[in-house]
Parts: sequence; C-alpha cells; structure tokens
Amino acid sequence: MAQFFDKAKNFVTDKMANVEKPEADLTDVDFRKASFDSVEYIGKVHVKNPYDHSIPICQISYTLKCVGREIISGTVPDPGSLKASDVTLLEVPVKVPHSVLMTLVKDVGADWDIDYELILGLTIDLPVIGNFTIPLSKKGEIKLPSLTSLFA
Repeated sequence: MAQFFDKAKNFVTDKMANVEKPEADLTDVDFRKASFDSVEYIGKVHVKNPYDHSIPICQISYTLKCVGREIISGTVPDPGSLKASDVTLLEVPVKVPHSVLMTLVKDVGADWDIDYELILGLTIDLPVIGNFTIPLSKKGEIKLPSLTSLFA
C-alpha cells in the first residue's frame, strides 16, 4: 500500500512540475517622488499569465537593500489580479524615510547614486496548486533626490 501512495505522489509531482506557471520579470526601479519625510521608488514588474482566466495576486512582499544591508521591507496586500492570457504591469511602491537614506551617505558619490538590491516575492493563487511565490530581484543604482526634486 505504501508503494501505491509513493507512485501516486511521484505521478502528481511529475505532472505538477510540467504545469505552465506565470512568469515575472522585475524590469526597472525608478524614482517616483520625494516629500519632506520620505522618498518613494517604484519597482516595475511584468507578469505573463499563460492561463485563459485571471489569477488573483495574494500579496507582493519586498525588501530593499542598500550597501549590502536591509533598509526597508514590507508587503503590498491584495494588489489585484493578473489579466487572462496577457502581460500585466505591476508597480510596487517602496517608501524610504529620509532618516534611513541619511545613514547611507557614505556610499553616495558625486553623482548622488546609491547601490541597491530590490528583492520581491510575488505570491499568486494558482488553481489546484494553491499559493505560489515567484521570487524576483534586481540590482543597480538609484538616484537620491536633490533639493530641487523636493520642491518640484
């Protein structure tokens, strides 16, 4: 009897491994706006849904690292759904307090760039499979806001 369950488990595992799943790409991280207490960046994620029906997104979790250390993390709960048989653009807002950015001043060069890594977890609810998380990350440089951008 145990052999039967092992065979059944292996069969289901093999079939599920070959099921087409949504694919995602974290394409860009841009400066969005600055206020007196924080700076907001936007992570742009393109998600391809291979199914002919929309798929609900449970949440998007994010971690922003600068100079190798975590400076902010959070979640975007219930950000909507993926369009059926299409590519959906998701924008993930990441709000960073000025006090946190000021601790990173030693990494800032003359051009006001700072090295970053944005790590995202896109959790979707797939039929039969259940919650499925697509891990994404992007490294690069982002501009710190200048005084003129604070008053623009």
